[in-house]
Amino acid sequence: MSKTETSATDTAGEREQRRDDAAGAQLSTAPQEEQIITGPTLGIVGWARWYWRQLTSMRVALILLLLLSLAAIPGSLIPQNSVDDLKVQDWQKNNPTLTPIFDNLQLFDVYSSIWFSAIYILLFVSLIGCIVPRTWQFIGQLRSRPPGAPGRLTRMPAYATWRTEAEPEQVREAALKLLKGRRFRSHTVGNAVAAEKGFLREAGNLVFHISLIVMLIAFAWGQLFKYEGGKLVIEGGGFSNTLTQYDDFRSGTLYGVDDLEPFSFTLDKFTGTYERTGPQRGTPRTFEADITWSQPGGKDRKSTIEVNKPLVINGTKVYLLAHGYAPVVTVRDRKGEVIFKDPVPLLPIDANITSTGAIKVLDGYRDKNGKKTQLGFEAFFVPTFGGVGKGTMFSQFPGLDFPVLALNGYIGDLGVDSGLPQNVYQLDSRSMKKFKDKNGDTLRARLLEGETMTLPDGAGSITFDGEVKEWATFQISQQPGSGWALGGAIAAIAGLAGSLFIQRRRVWVRAVRGADGVTVVEMAGLGRSESPKLPQELSDLAEKLHAEAPTAPEPGSDPATESAVSAEGAKE
Repeated sequence: MSKTETSATDTAGEREQRRDDAAGAQLSTAPQEEQIITGPTLGIVGWARWYWRQLTSMRVALILLLLLSLAAIPGSLIPQNSVDDLKVQDWQKNNPTLTPIFDNLQLFDVYSSIWFSAIYILLFVSLIGCIVPRTWQFIGQLRSRPPGAPGRLTRMPAYATWRTEAEPEQVREAALKLLKGRRFRSHTVGNAVAAEKGFLREAGNLVFHISLIVMLIAFAWGQLFKYEGGKLVIEGGGFSNTLTQYDDFRSGTLYGVDDLEPFSFTLDKFTGTYERTGPQRGTPRTFEADITWSQPGGKDRKSTIEVNKPLVINGTKVYLLAHGYAPVVTVRDRKGEVIFKDPVPLLPIDANITSTGAIKVLDGYRDKNGKKTQLGFEAFFVPTFGGVGKGTMFSQFPGLDFPVLALNGYIGDLGVDSGLPQNVYQLDSRSMKKFKDKNGDTLRARLLEGETMTLPDGAGSITFDGEVKEWATFQISQQPGSGWALGGAIAAIAGLAGSLFIQRRRVWVRAVRGADGVTVVEMAGLGRSESPKLPQELSDLAEKLHAEAPTAPEPGSDPATESAVSAEGAKE
């Protein structure tokens, strides 16, 4: 063969290879890889384009998504200022060496830190830069028709062929009808039928990434405009949704206190029931807070708040978080006059609601010299006392079966006027003196309902009244964007399932008249990714089409013994 003939043959082969490659192109909306010019010749614009392509690549988007997940871990393990300031202060007090390091790394404010925001913004930009061009490319594919059959269908992963006496036009019409009946987008191109199916794969892929953007926006929106606060309410007490009524309050950067939904409620009764027998004795069965609530100018309404069943008022949710006991105590001064009479909420320390706290008498008390001073009592309460000599004073059951209040007292300065924040459930006794009994020991007493502890030297008394009220803590919050985040998560799961389980594939059916006048039928399939289902699907299509265009008998052979179809199986 001459050099000219060889060159012509190579050129024809290259052209046919390019046609085959074009037939399998556009099965994906992924950006096409381009050969990057060597660094020294890029220039500023070239480097900018290179960095943009890297940032908007799916590989970088996945890396940023992983980094965002890893960056959120410290926010779950380390106390956050935006969640609980007291826990942060306690952690810093217990870890003085690590505190300055963590503070410089913004680990107490992870979700508002510079490094977390940088990852968040880069991921947001990466997803948008990746999705926008792919979306337009996908729309273009939806508007276009499947490409014509390549020159050599035998190169396709799945292939079948047979000879038939049917006319080529009849075969193509039957193939077109068959493929459309299987929901393929089909049309006739020259001597072949081109069909395509599985566009939902790319649609699912785009939905998944768009859903990630929706969740990112919803998360940012929720962080900027959210608020949440806590309030402890004793039975008979109330709450009005104003900033000064909260025990603690946190809000997003762009949330204003004027946006608080106006309403108020009163805790009428709290009901808690527990299992009384069996191995689950003491297990909570019912936690219900019966309240009366209203809005300005509206009528009073009755509602019951349960765990995970909040009261919803115009998008603001009132959750029931916890409960405990508030024994009613009466404190009298030296003259026997009542200077304090209130229920005192105490904090549970175990599942049986053994509780501790402090009773602080701030005003109305004078010492033996007539000087104004303050009283403080450390309180330890058990709703069901096991009895003297039956172990330490811890509750045996969470219900109010045998309540006992243990106290010891102090006199002096409680430190509430120092201007420093103070825990209402703890007693700052640094500027106070303990009351002593006649033996010089610390004055202590265990009081049953109605009993009184008399303070030494006629200093007064404290009585555990015959009443114990229950309290409940409520979380009042408004979290905009949570519905969008939930919808985005559901859409992301659906889109991911579609992109994983739906295969994009193309099928061609060519029917041409051979040299001997008999029609030659060729079928081939090509998928975006390798799948054992593609040869099976092509085999099923070939079987259906063969019924419309059966195999022609070979010259000199018995038609009764002719095989139904001659096919080349799937090729890897």
